Amino acid sequence: MTKFAEDFLKAAEEKSFDLDHRRVINFNIGRYHTAVSRGLSKLYDLENSRRKAHSIKWKVVENLDKMLLEFEANFQKRGGKVIWANTVEEAQDEILKILRKAHARSVIKSKSMTTEEIHLNEFLAEHDIESVESDLGEYIVQLLGQKPYHIVTPAMHLSKEDIAKLFHEKFGTPITATPQELTQKARELLREKYLKADVGITGANFLISETGSVSVTENEGNARLSTTFPKIHITLAGIEKIIPTLADLDLFLPLLATHGTGQNLTVYNTILSGPRQESESDGPEEMYVILLDNGRSTLLAHKEQRQALNCIRCGACLNACPVYKNVGGHTYQTTYSGPIGSVITPHFKGMEDFKHLSYASSLCGKCSEVCPVKIDIHKMLLLNRREAVTEGHVSTAEKIGWKGWKFAMLKRSRVDMVGGGLKNWFMKTFFKKSWGKHRELPEVAEKSFAKIKDKEEL
Repeated sequence: MTKFAEDFLKAAEEKSFDLDHRRVINFNIGRYHTAVSRGLSKLYDLENSRRKAHSIKWKVVENLDKMLLEFEANFQKRGGKVIWANTVEEAQDEILKILRKAHARSVIKSKSMTTEEIHLNEFLAEHDIESVESDLGEYIVQLLGQKPYHIVTPAMHLSKEDIAKLFHEKFGTPITATPQELTQKARELLREKYLKADVGITGANFLISETGSVSVTENEGNARLSTTFPKIHITLAGIEKIIPTLADLDLFLPLLATHGTGQNLTVYNTILSGPRQESESDGPEEMYVILLDNGRSTLLAHKEQRQALNCIRCGACLNACPVYKNVGGHTYQTTYSGPIGSVITPHFKGMEDFKHLSYASSLCGKCSEVCPVKIDIHKMLLLNRREAVTEGHVSTAEKIGWKGWKFAMLKRSRVDMVGGGLKNWFMKTFFKKSWGKHRELPEVAEKSFAKIKDKEEL
């Protein structure tokens, strides 16, 4: 067992029995379910929309190389610059080159899981460059020195009392401050950062191949401020974010909003097609798009699992997952947590270290049921398990155990060679720890069903 797996099991047990954590998460996810149910009910034909979205994303993944080159060509036509980054280190270095060329000392950043993926804030801090999160949830977890808890709602694990206490300690606001007062305080603190920042950095919800545009969707307006005030705008996006045409946003934006927060449409939806043009009054003087691979090509090479690249990062599968709701987002020790994180992380960061995430599932199928682009997530988890075994990432004891099980199960007489008492002893002796100390082992009957001949024994 790797250290990542050991840490996961330890943290999962702690969080599962943390009643305060459970209270906050159940409350926040409960509100999410109410909002999403209301939002989905307003879609005319949800199932058809999901099928169409799946079809479009399938087309993208199957033609990713061509669509990325089309995006690059169209983006460059309007003065934008495209940089390709294969790894985390390459992306970090390219961003640092841009900042140093501009003599930048401060960065304002909108919410972006891709920048979390390359640990951008920590990297910039090492080079004495201030990087401030402008999304309220991201700003809160940054103040706490934590990673985002959730793909969509980074501070989902915190109550309003937790945040009031944090602001009281950091900024001297009243311990009884309301959410409105805390938001106003954050607005006051961040407004100056927008005005003084040398560079603005965002992610991308979608990259539009047809027009060479970046689509950013948000609820607070911080991304627009991050792209408007600074002279330089950098977008960091995974290569899978491509959609073919501008018209496709008519489908994907409502799907993302309803499944992400239950809204009909997110409040701010911005389309950026390069730096400020001569006819435009605002916008950056320079705009870069960094296309990040970081394991995505590895996943693309798996014909059966590549559909995981269809993900639009709505977070619906996290909110539906019984495992996530118990162990929490930080337990996964990855940028992308929950079911979709358990599918893609072993390919992004290595099967040997992260294969255990594919077992952190009850395989109830709820994640696949709620996915707006119809990713067969629970099947992908099973395929990851198969791949881990094929690649040899299993212990000797596990190999011997399964060989013994297979040998016995191939023939009924072998199963019945020993009675239930010996089988129960065997399980208690060798499997009690792996079964889990909080669960009772099932009791095997003294006689198997095949051995029972008299109806009265049934």
